[in-house]
Amino acid sequence: MILGIAGVTGIGKSYYKDLLVQELNFEKVKIVTTREPRVGEKNGEDKIFMSETELEELRKQDKIAYEFELLGNTYAYTKEEIFSDRNMVFELHWTTIYDWKKVCPNLRTLYLLPTDIEIPKAKTRERNLKPEVEKARLLEIDEHYQKITSDETLRNMFDYVTYNQYNEETDQKIIDAVKKMLQDTN
Repeated sequence: MILGIAGVTGIGKSYYKDLLVQELNFEKVKIVTTREPRVGEKNGEDKIFMSETELEELRKQDKIAYEFELLGNTYAYTKEEIFSDRNMVFELHWTTIYDWKKVCPNLRTLYLLPTDIEIPKAKTRERNLKPEVEKARLLEIDEHYQKITSDETLRNMFDYVTYNQYNEETDQKIIDAVKKMLQDTN
């Protein structure tokens, strides 16, 4: 199964990706990106950092399943990871859901909503991003939250939508939902 986790910046996508790896033996899809690594990020773990020239070589070899631009950087997913027979999990940018459903019709999705929009904003500020990047991310949180809470068609594109209360109850609810998705795909 391929599972995409979506939600505003700071909602816990990376946390739940790691939890599913630990609890349900998922593997992380390694996204290819042209952006610079953040403090603490290691090349080859969650992301593969490369130049635009290196990414172009993957395109020429027809190894890219999907790519998009965000805040001036390119993000790409390889066919090898997306069309794997293994249980794979990745962070899905909400604006790409319609494209993803075309590229990978068997994709299952989990959308995390905040109970308080200020929590993901605070978590974003804790990342020590460059000021211009932080400002853009905070603006995107507001835009994203307004769109997802007012657009029922968009929300319905996701298989499972829940609130992240940043507690063990939410952890268990998400683990149970993903277990059900796994059962439904087998």
